[in-house]
Order: sequence, then structure tokens, then C-alpha cells
Amino acid sequence: MFHQKDRHQLRRYYYQAWAKARAGRPLEPLESIIADVIGHHPEYHPLLEEDDDDRMDKDYLPEAGETNPFLHLGLHIAVREQLQANRPAGLIEAYRTLRGQSGDAHAAEHQVMECLAETLWQAQRNGTTPDEQAYLASLRRLTGS
Repeated sequence: MFHQKDRHQLRRYYYQAWAKARAGRPLEPLESIIADVIGHHPEYHPLLEEDDDDRMDKDYLPEAGETNPFLHLGLHIAVREQLQANRPAGLIEAYRTLRGQSGDAHAAEHQVMECLAETLWQAQRNGTTPDEQAYLASLRRLTGS
């Protein structure tokens, strides 16, 4: 039950940040990041423009072929926060290489997100903390370095 409440609050924060951005109201720094990420995903705009409790509580099941838009947006936000801190060390260099290869910052974020998601999944599966070195190794494989 606690998980449901936290998830609901987090999803509501996404709705509120997007509503404030669309209304041209001032945004807190995290709201600004969220709104920018959402802005790059027009496929999620209809979902986030209608504050609906059923959508807040929906489980998105990969086995049913569903993509969780909140997870996707959250991974973008996590990558941006990691880039701001260059954590793990070397992330910025890998990201810049990917951005240079693709010519598109958003596409490069998606590549980093794939590596991050895999690292998080492995940690969850193994009951361990995420392995930063494995994360960097997967990024280096992408960059060819």
C-alpha cells in the first residue's frame, strides 16, 4: 500500500509540473526538468494533460506489451541528474560521445537510459546495489571505446 501511495504522489507531481509548464507558470528546478523531458515526448502529452486517478494507479505490464511512460520519463530524469553530477565518473564523456555519434541529445539520452535500465534490472534481480562499473562498461561498448 505504501508503494502505491508513493507512486501516486510521484505521478501526480509529473501531472502538476506539466500543467504548470503549459500554463506558463514559474517552475521549481525539478519541475523544469520534468516539463522539459515531457516536452520531448509528445506521445505522452494526452496521458499527462488529463489528471485521472485511474491513470495514476495503472500498472503498465511489459508482458502485455505496455511501456510505462512514468518509468521512461523517470529514467530520463535520472540520466540528467547523473550527468549533472558526472556520476558515475566518466558518464559525461560517454554521453558526449554518444551525442556526437547520433547528433541528437535526446537520442543519446535514450542510449544511456538503456544501459541504466539494464543495470538497475540486474541489481534488482540479484538483490544488490547497481554496479556503476558494469553501467560504464555497457556505455563504453556503445561508444566503441
